[in-house]
Amino acid sequence: MTDTETNGGPPPESGMPFVAPCREVGPGAPFRWIAAGFRDLKAAPRQSLAWGLIVLTLSWLVSLPPLLLGNKFALLGLLSGFVFVGPLLAVALYAISWRLDCGRAPSFRRSAAEAKRQLSNCMVYALVLMVIFLVWARAASMVHVFFPVEADPDWRQIARFLTIGSAVGSIFAAITFAASAFSLPMIMDRQTDTITAVVTSINAVLRNKAAMAVWLAILTVSVAIGFATAFIGLVILFPLLGHATFHSYKDVIDASAWPRQEPMGLP
Repeated sequence: MTDTETNGGPPPESGMPFVAPCREVGPGAPFRWIAAGFRDLKAAPRQSLAWGLIVLTLSWLVSLPPLLLGNKFALLGLLSGFVFVGPLLAVALYAISWRLDCGRAPSFRRSAAEAKRQLSNCMVYALVLMVIFLVWARAASMVHVFFPVEADPDWRQIARFLTIGSAVGSIFAAITFAASAFSLPMIMDRQTDTITAVVTSINAVLRNKAAMAVWLAILTVSVAIGFATAFIGLVILFPLLGHATFHSYKDVIDASAWPRQEPMGLP
């Protein structure tokens, strides 16, 4: 591994450390993660693309009601929620990469079972995100004060909504990104709790600002391509980014102080 440096110090003599040490990586690291994610996608194409199709179907189902009602603002609000649900939907993809990393054969059934095993930790993580989302939703509702109530807004109103909404939402999105960047892959890989994983993730993001800025730009562009293609692009991009996220965790986080999860012995 290149341009890395471990931070965080050794674990205390008694008990587990509160935060896992992290390595400092350069701004080119995200491209290594994408390359590693592409290798996992090639190693398990059917399983990965199956989860991509599930994300495509869910995206269509969520978008259909506001489209039928002609509520563009509601659609934009729902799409912004992808920041929250994306990491949770990718847990099964982390499981595929994790099994490959363990030298085990992946399958759709195994990835679903591994993801289900982490359900309790994921629920704690979801609760944290729900609190952030509720505050974000309250702040977003205030944005409507700047808009007249019209059934068919023109492009100027939509542009203003996007500008103001993005400025407000970027604060909450940054918090969510820092909390989720490495936490769920760590939960999948190691026997740890959600709070430790979230604090570890935030610490690692703060120590690798340049690399994470590049990674965030890649994620943003990829999601934008997915939205621009009526979510069809997510069939490939979502699994690719999910696998790459697991490898970003392996590259940055030193979680060796925690016992590794044991793969489930499913057929």
